[in-house]
Amino acid sequence: MSLNRREFLHVMSMAAAAGMLPGTAKAMSSSPSKGSAVSSDMYNVPMKGKVRLLHLTDTHAQLKPIYFREPNVNLGTGPAYGKLPHVVGHHLLKELNIPENTPLANAFTYLNFQDASEQYGKVGGFAHVKTLLDKLREAAGGRENTLTMDGGDLWHGSGTALWTRGQDMVEASNLIGVDIMTGHWEFTYKEDEVLTNLGKFKGEFLAQNIRIKEDSLFGDAYREMTERHNGLGMYDEDDARPFKPYTIKIVNGERIAVVGQAFPRTANANPQSNFPDWSFGLREDALQETVNHIRENEKVAAVVMISHNGMDVDIKMASRVSGIDAVFGGHTHDGIPKTINVKTPDGGVCYVTNAGSNGKFVGCMDLDIQNGKLKGVDYKLLPVFSNVLAADESVKTFIEHLGTKVYNKDIVESRDPARAYNKERLGKTYDEILNEELAVAEDTLYRRGNFMGTWDQIIVNSLREEHDTQIAMSAGVRWGTSVLAGETITMARVMDETSMTYGETYKSEVTGAQMKDILEGICENLFQKDPYLQSGGDMVRLGGMDYTCEPNATLGNRISDMRLDDGTPLEASKTYTVSGWAQVDSVGDGRLMWDVAADYLRNHKNDMKLKKVNHPKLVGVKGNPGIEAYPGEMA
Repeated sequence: MSLNRREFLHVMSMAAAAGMLPGTAKAMSSSPSKGSAVSSDMYNVPMKGKVRLLHLTDTHAQLKPIYFREPNVNLGTGPAYGKLPHVVGHHLLKELNIPENTPLANAFTYLNFQDASEQYGKVGGFAHVKTLLDKLREAAGGRENTLTMDGGDLWHGSGTALWTRGQDMVEASNLIGVDIMTGHWEFTYKEDEVLTNLGKFKGEFLAQNIRIKEDSLFGDAYREMTERHNGLGMYDEDDARPFKPYTIKIVNGERIAVVGQAFPRTANANPQSNFPDWSFGLREDALQETVNHIRENEKVAAVVMISHNGMDVDIKMASRVSGIDAVFGGHTHDGIPKTINVKTPDGGVCYVTNAGSNGKFVGCMDLDIQNGKLKGVDYKLLPVFSNVLAADESVKTFIEHLGTKVYNKDIVESRDPARAYNKERLGKTYDEILNEELAVAEDTLYRRGNFMGTWDQIIVNSLREEHDTQIAMSAGVRWGTSVLAGETITMARVMDETSMTYGETYKSEVTGAQMKDILEGICENLFQKDPYLQSGGDMVRLGGMDYTCEPNATLGNRISDMRLDDGTPLEASKTYTVSGWAQVDSVGDGRLMWDVAADYLRNHKNDMKLKKVNHPKLVGVKGNPGIEAYPGEMA
């Protein structure tokens, strides 16, 4: 029997899934790997201080091991040019002094992603994360000498998280021992659901920068809701604080203060209808007041912040707020294995970190505390290679049990009550739904990067086909796992890219002038030189059209030469059909994005090779260490 390439890749991927092929030591490809093997020695991390702080962030509900490709485009403009985290590929290896073709090179860069992933295997998985956390706790002399913090985006990003409204991740975080967390996508569930989940969380939720809106504070409905949740959501009525701003933990005899900073632009990026009573912001002045209060009254050895600002915002904030010793950041998914040392206004140093995403890394910072004073820190960002770290049995059992849960009419997938649940899924277990094989990837599928990913191309292609439009738009979100070429694309992987509480699709019309305005506005958000004016995320993904982008230009001058796929220029006054999904302020009347994408894959499973990826032409970025091996045109 002879097999064509697609059939061969499918057979190989199935064999790998069944454990019939080697994991970390050898590649699945026929050519021998040149990379060094992963050693478990990297996880032997002796304590170099008195207190150990452990950090996870942006796991996006990935309970099982996954592949995740780091970006080859992460441009820094203005003061961020050429500075971490805006350095990729070979430039990043040089900056970090990491040799090529090593496990760490695979972990921190996109380089040789397909081959390296085949050799080293998947990363993350909460059962494997738990094993690593326990090793790091044991090396510190026990859990009592450590704190484990999560930076948010914990409850969102998978099919099971959507169907349980984040409750699966609350239980998972309890199992791995999260002591403190803050949030962002947590607030895409409804307020009542957020408070329900926090009531089940065994740790503390911190957010100094969220306030209760005045009308809500003096109304009856909000007060009644918080009373139903035993006071959760009404931490300090006088200061209109729904949540605790900071906590003091005694760790190995030392008083450690942890301040929480939730995503400040949640109300811009997510549906306010889900959190009508809460307002978000940077609130730098309030943060300084909080830190001053801690320093003056709490007799602490160190003050740290668990943040979902994004790394550029954290770096700026560290330069403007005195008294914070370290920031454990999230939101921008930057896996940077060293601290960014920022001089504070009072002449001190703040150690800024970010711990990547998808459960791929665990941050570990040891605090050298002598006579009640912080003298220095030792920091490592450890990749979670799931083929090297054994699975914790308690977490593994939990995940297996979760897969046996049955999809029922209580599930809410859509904001439209008439489409809240999918009748075709009723009675099936979560595993039966998510393990469905839709197609075999012929390209490596990924999302992360400033402009376009191959996963995004599948999404916009499916939108155009579903709604019969000239153009399709998909938000430049940074979450979503990767699929190797030759690997089976399951429903679980589709849900990784698309599952959210506002996943309805739509069809609309825009003029060429409106399209330019849309792109200019999003580009300004991404490449605005002041981090405080950025909202995070990447450039909107487009299907059916191309354009030229000059990131270093000013607002209104970055976007030019917009053309349909056939080369026809967009005219300012002409109207074009556009499809999309995830509208923040309205509910689209189209099917949910994951069903649209899944049907597209089913329909095209015999021809999955991408014919075109709509990479925009870039101008003025040659030589920028934040871009490498760009597959589109550069000038």
